[in-house]
Amino acid sequence: MKTIALILFLLTYVALLSLPKYRAYLAFVSAVLFVSFGILPLDKILTAIDFNVLLMIGGTMGIVSLFIDSKMPSLLADWILDRTPDVKWAIISLSLFAGIISAFVDNVATVLMVAPVAMTIAKKLKINPVPSIIAIAVSSNLQGAATLVGDTTSILLGGYANMDFLDFFFFQGKVGIFWVVQMGAVVSTFVLLWIFRKDNQRIHLDEKTVVTDYFPSILLVGMIVLLILASFVPNKLAITNGLITVSLMSVGLLRDLIKHQKFGKIVGTLMEIDFETLLLLASLFVVIGGITEVGLVDDIATLFLKFAGDNLFIIYSLIVWASVLLSAFIDNIPYIATMLPVVSGIASTLGIDPTLLYLGLLSGATLGGNLTPIGASANITAIGILRKEGYTVTTKDFMSIGVPFTLAAVMTGYILIWLIWV
Repeated sequence: MKTIALILFLLTYVALLSLPKYRAYLAFVSAVLFVSFGILPLDKILTAIDFNVLLMIGGTMGIVSLFIDSKMPSLLADWILDRTPDVKWAIISLSLFAGIISAFVDNVATVLMVAPVAMTIAKKLKINPVPSIIAIAVSSNLQGAATLVGDTTSILLGGYANMDFLDFFFFQGKVGIFWVVQMGAVVSTFVLLWIFRKDNQRIHLDEKTVVTDYFPSILLVGMIVLLILASFVPNKLAITNGLITVSLMSVGLLRDLIKHQKFGKIVGTLMEIDFETLLLLASLFVVIGGITEVGLVDDIATLFLKFAGDNLFIIYSLIVWASVLLSAFIDNIPYIATMLPVVSGIASTLGIDPTLLYLGLLSGATLGGNLTPIGASANITAIGILRKEGYTVTTKDFMSIGVPFTLAAVMTGYILIWLIWV
């Protein structure tokens, strides 16, 4: 049974890498096979799937869709640009703004919000928009690891390690990943300042975005506040965070129905939810549950320890930098989903708290996507926006910004996480 599980698991990953457009359906087929072959018993399917994670992702996506439609992000971007002296500081400010938004909103959604502003500035000043939009994409990826709702990978870690919203700020009496990410952002900002040091053209905004509906902004802030308050509730339901996000999304949809008297608006918002990602995750939960059931996860952890020995620093370093390299070429969602139980097994074998390894895994896998144009969905989205406007982005163009930015941010996080959590 273990051999069959291993073959299926390897074939699944080869298929996910080879056919990324169909990864959700391939993962679903794999999950069905895992159950059909009896690798994961029928009575353990529901326990293998983390419904809190799925509900959180779906609910957050719905709220973000309403938030984008309200044009509030564009207004905030206009406000920032109106206070910047030249192109260099406009790019830096937009990148930092994208990072702040991305800590609470999906990275792809953040790029879709902020990149058009950078494109408008470039058209007005008749400059190349490619570097500025790449900077926005990599900055949004960086901050995805900062909070529980910042990225799918963070939600996965939160669900697996039973971490709440506040745990990303302070955990077990120590500084959390949020502050580590902010230090990485500070260091990488100096990299951007150097890259854009010659862009000194002046900026002037003739028109500002007008926002007439502030309710979606209230929903987004309300989600954050309620997730924080839920952190203090003892013995709460395992799906509490998911129920909060879905309930607030439902409130927003109901209000839209009452306000517009049309179902089309609700359908449009629901269509913004990435159901393929939800299917992918649900299927991967089943696959990982299967390889855990037959002991493959423990075997992977054992092989890792044989290679690295029992030296914690070597193990930590391998997890961080292997995650950086792998996430530069493969999607970090299935990677994180697979590695979380492996990292937990390594920590259990060593008899240590797994937090150090969890945070190393999250930072490496999240930031590694910034190395290449295909390493993260936000990067692909940014390049797609540029392509529609007639701009070609070469791998060299992207990596000239992505590589120094990533190395600065990862090295900062790598050092700080070790110093804080050892």
